[in-house]
Amino acid sequence: MGQKVKFLLLYFGVVPLALSFFAFAIMTEVDNILYAVLPGLIIGGCLAGFLVSRKLEKQETLKDYLIVSLVPLAYTAVLWAVFMLISGGFYGAEAWLYYSISQLSFAPIYFIALLMGEGRLFLWAPLAYELSFILGAAFIVLLLRKRPAINKKQLLSVVMVFVLAMGIGAAVHWHRSQTVLPSYGFEYGGGYSSTDLSPYEVNNPDNILPKLKTPSTFTIKNPSDMPILDGAEAAFPVYSAFANAAYENVEKVYQEYGEVVTFTNTIYAYERLLTGDVDIYFGAEPSKEQQQLAKEYGKELVMTPIGKEAFVFFVNPDNQIDSLAVSEIKDIYSGKIKNWSKLGGKDERIIAFQRPKNSGSQTLLEKIMGDTPIMKPLKEDVPEGMGGIIEQVADYRNYDNSIGFSFRFFATGMKANKDIKLLAINGIEPTPENIASGKYPFTASLYAITVKDNKKMGTIQPFLEWMQGPQGQELVEEVGYIKAGK
Repeated sequence: MGQKVKFLLLYFGVVPLALSFFAFAIMTEVDNILYAVLPGLIIGGCLAGFLVSRKLEKQETLKDYLIVSLVPLAYTAVLWAVFMLISGGFYGAEAWLYYSISQLSFAPIYFIALLMGEGRLFLWAPLAYELSFILGAAFIVLLLRKRPAINKKQLLSVVMVFVLAMGIGAAVHWHRSQTVLPSYGFEYGGGYSSTDLSPYEVNNPDNILPKLKTPSTFTIKNPSDMPILDGAEAAFPVYSAFANAAYENVEKVYQEYGEVVTFTNTIYAYERLLTGDVDIYFGAEPSKEQQQLAKEYGKELVMTPIGKEAFVFFVNPDNQIDSLAVSEIKDIYSGKIKNWSKLGGKDERIIAFQRPKNSGSQTLLEKIMGDTPIMKPLKEDVPEGMGGIIEQVADYRNYDNSIGFSFRFFATGMKANKDIKLLAINGIEPTPENIASGKYPFTASLYAITVKDNKKMGTIQPFLEWMQGPQGQELVEEVGYIKAGK
């Protein structure tokens, strides 16, 4: 027994620990840490299994250690299954720290995995080494003319434990995959934006912002008087165009005084408005939670409508559905209808995407749903650099059976996608004419929201009036929205 314990400590303790430190040394130098970790473990495992099995075969003790070599594999599978059950399959859970302690041989690898959000290594790292070790040992066995006798009952027991544990862990992973998707992530705006906003930035000399046909009737010359603007992703081109027209020498202001046109998305921009970091917020009407937050801050909101927009639902072009009733939208997002066949489409599960809580589009969905509860949204595991993994609402994926929502201008202009199809609601298309007339059921106002006691109100008020006037509305329409007065 003592020799077998020494065998396990050496070949499934010391050797993988040395390989882990080697992997640790190069993990930070490689973009994909899986490529840094797995090849070394696989090669090292095969070599260790081959060399030790060759040595044991010469000593005629190989048969005594073959089953022992399978025990770490079963241990890894059972441990992984247990922690999958504890964490619900979420690799960002604190429980995986204790898993790492239970697998000290791979601690250096797990340390980086925890920091860089690569949860797959909790299973793949030990399996890569242990399976490779067995593969190296199996190669020696195949070379022998006289195969060593193996206790078949012991072999079957270990294999059954391994298969059962892997099955349990896989079942947890499958169940989670029904509501959690692989990471998608945002590449732009410091991770806040899902589309490239640089074409609309006022400090970009090659921006595609619309320009007024005549000189602006309203200008702000003093940089200290210029209201700081922020807002929703879909509203960025509008308020950027306003600043480009009304702020004198805005590019020079950026260089000497810093940003006056910012973007941190709906949720953060609204909070910045209440804390005084932003003077005007542009987006849809605030959610109930955001209105309550304003009361807690003791702020009175002033909502100035500057344009109209459609709130649209869209699907993949291959989807047979072209129109949905308002009641059917409610049934989908409450979870009452879960298959497209119930609506005359294919027999496929409906993947209904949502947006984060308090975002402009999610607030409008809540308004549409009224008192009907909204089902829990699809989530994704998002690597957070040196901060591990977090869960967040999954961004839209254009699967054949998915449905999503947004503002019409964002879906067809800013992030134009020919591979989506806008749905009619109650048979009414979201055309500019139907939006302007109010015929389309889901029309929404684009607001410039301010707080009443702002010290810059001397420039804010005439700025708001200019936005609602002919030139401001000209820019609104040129960007792609519908005029507020139509």
